[in-house]
Amino acid sequence: MPVAAGAARLLIVLDIDGTVLLEDETLSPGVVEAVADAHAAGHEVMLATGRSWEGTHGILGALALTPDYVVCSNGAVILKRTDEAFADALAYERFFIETFDPSEVLELLREHLPHARYMVELPDGRRLYTEELHDWNLHDADKVAFERLSDQEVCRVVVVSPDETDSDFVELVERIGLNKVSYAVGWSAWLDIAPQGVDKSTALERVRGWLGIPPTDVLVMGDGRNDVGMFRWAREHGGRAIAMAQGPAEVLAEASETTVSVQEGGVAAVLRAL
Repeated sequence: MPVAAGAARLLIVLDIDGTVLLEDETLSPGVVEAVADAHAAGHEVMLATGRSWEGTHGILGALALTPDYVVCSNGAVILKRTDEAFADALAYERFFIETFDPSEVLELLREHLPHARYMVELPDGRRLYTEELHDWNLHDADKVAFERLSDQEVCRVVVVSPDETDSDFVELVERIGLNKVSYAVGWSAWLDIAPQGVDKSTALERVRGWLGIPPTDVLVMGDGRNDVGMFRWAREHGGRAIAMAQGPAEVLAEASETTVSVQEGGVAAVLRAL
């Protein structure tokens, strides 16, 4: 169904964790139906996540969503759909990739977090990790010695330290200085590191241009510190930046609007009101 006459075709960008997914990995109430209705109305609905593609494509399937592009790894990886018939939810190629040398940041972090668990994502999508974590998707991932993590350039570094809190991580990265990379601290003791100057917004600006959608017709939704970049990008160009109510105060402050929590169906509430 085309967009109604006189109405704008929107680029609707959804974060995954805490936005379309609850903490137990179930879907936010009403989100599948709301996404389907927005797509049927002619809008482009897509995902932008810190997750790798391995942790993302199943969510696309659950949402019955086959967008032209998917932003993964906090903007370092953009995937493009290769199946014009929409028959295969996995028919995506790694279309645009940004990488960096992780050796310096890994050594700096290990000096301060010797007991943390580390993972890197390689340009081809494979991942290397030092120790398992129960909530890591380890398909196509190999356990290696810490020194092997910096054998080649990577798209992303993930650091998890169960002994730290998110506020501990915020304080640590401010104190030691991570000025040659981009980073975001997660809800728990989770640090996500991307190439310098790269976040969800840099990838989404590329996608917006490829799709030919005006910046004023962008709507982004998220709940975490790694969504701040895309919030600022949307707001600065006249789009809508909507935070989930359960997000940290500093994230809500960067949004132009706040919807109800993920548990209450915040995404569905916004999409139904379009």
